[in-house]
Amino acid sequence: MTYKKRIFGAAIVKAINSNYNADFTGQPRTLPDGTVYATDKAFKYTIKNYLKDVYANERIFYFKRFNEEFVPYSLDDAYAKMFPDHKDTRDKKIVARDLLSCLDIRLFGATFAKKGRSSNIAISVHGPVQINHGVNIWKENNIYSEQIMSPFRNPDENSDEKQATTLGRQSKLQEGHYLHHFSVNPKNLEEVVKLAGEGANNLTEDDISKLKEAMKRGVTWYDSASKSGSENEALIWIELKEGSKLVLPNLTQLLTMQEEKEDGKVVLDCSKLTQKTDDFTDDIDKIEIFLNKDSIKIINAPKDVNIGEL
Repeated sequence: MTYKKRIFGAAIVKAINSNYNADFTGQPRTLPDGTVYATDKAFKYTIKNYLKDVYANERIFYFKRFNEEFVPYSLDDAYAKMFPDHKDTRDKKIVARDLLSCLDIRLFGATFAKKGRSSNIAISVHGPVQINHGVNIWKENNIYSEQIMSPFRNPDENSDEKQATTLGRQSKLQEGHYLHHFSVNPKNLEEVVKLAGEGANNLTEDDISKLKEAMKRGVTWYDSASKSGSENEALIWIELKEGSKLVLPNLTQLLTMQEEKEDGKVVLDCSKLTQKTDDFTDDIDKIEIFLNKDSIKIINAPKDVNIGEL
């Protein structure tokens, strides 16, 4: 069934002695004032990775894949691999229909350009799901680096250390709690669905159910060496009634974290959020908050909220 409601929400990612989203030097990303942050791409990647692993029948298009020589596919290669019967098509409707058959594109959108001998096809899909950068809302931004040793020697015969194993460095954040704001607006897909014509996939209730599941579990599911210690900590999900025109502000402005822990848990204060949602009860269908109850607790939650575990 086509999904028609709008959603506002926030996701919190906990990082303990971890590097949730490194820059190209291997350091946790920081704002000019030293606050640690993560890009929206980092959170989207964990969502797509979870959907790819858990729902093997779903097509996930924008994900790195390799050919037989272990070289990453180009955009055209990836399209030809996933849609071999249409690899030479010049029909924009067919390409749009193919793109909408991919769950990640129905959720996050895409900018797609398919090259041809005589002409190119360019399609822009405005994704219903928009995710903001995640900013560390914990009181500290303590980054540390440590040396690590490789089991292999330096192959440079001119090096003074050619007979010694090489040393590297890795950097991690001592503790962080990244807050991502997100929104879902199904109307963003209307134009490309119309372009694709009959038989095109639209955003469905099942798509939203899978999105919510991946937002609750994706970071914890993806467990690499650098991201070990990064876990999903909380998800706030505010679903509006169908037809509501309410626009909520960025939830990063409405959620604060206390400076002191209680019983070893960080404390998320929802008082500003509650003040806002209490003013618009006629527009809100439901509010859900999912928590890792071993690491976080909430105070001043909105009334009639459904609280569950991740």
